[in-house]
Amino acid sequence: MTETPAALREAHHADVSGGWLRPAVFGAMDGLVTNIALIAGVGGGGVSPRSIVLTGTAGLVAGAISMGLGEYTSVRSANEQVAAEVAKERRELERHPEAEARELADAWVARGLPRDLATQVAEAVRRNPEEALRVHVREELGVDPDDQPSPWAAAISSFLFFSVGALVPLLTYLFGFTNLWLALGVGGLGLFAAGAVVARFTNRPWWSSGLRQLLLGAAAAAATYLIGALIGVQGGLG
Repeated sequence: MTETPAALREAHHADVSGGWLRPAVFGAMDGLVTNIALIAGVGGGGVSPRSIVLTGTAGLVAGAISMGLGEYTSVRSANEQVAAEVAKERRELERHPEAEARELADAWVARGLPRDLATQVAEAVRRNPEEALRVHVREELGVDPDDQPSPWAAAISSFLFFSVGALVPLLTYLFGFTNLWLALGVGGLGLFAAGAVVARFTNRPWWSSGLRQLLLGAAAAAATYLIGALIGVQGGLG
């Protein structure tokens, strides 16, 4: 069977504009690692299961709110910066269209286009002010002014996925089990699963991506567990 060329298929590329996927992945991973490390730390200090649940729940709520607010502010600020630069480029195109056309042609010549062709295309683009603005912004800023990520999508995605990730290492306690290592094991499985899911979007081997996330989370948990155990022993909690 003849394969249809990718160029003839709609949406043959994944969305890389950073709308929801980046904050979702970051939120889930951060939620998992944060609460695994929190539970390992307080558990290593010898506190009661009830205190572990309280600590993990507080970490989930505080972390999810912080992630959501942080993503909204970050994406909103980045969009406002892009808007300011677009406005600056619009003013330059209105005041100095010839100079801007030469600048565009020079950029294409630097990439290997013949000077005559680059100049001809730049002049053709200049005749359409809105298209000229889009082309200049893409060439000079590396962004698409018409395809900026939504701060609300980023905030909600980050909030929800952080909450889900942070809930995983608490599940065993919520179901009545009080073994710290069981909770950390479930959290480790969550990390591996999250890494494996991310591999679907990046074309990495699923086991490699999952193992990477598991090792990173294990390193964080080991560090906080040792600190918790040290403080617990010194403070008379162990």
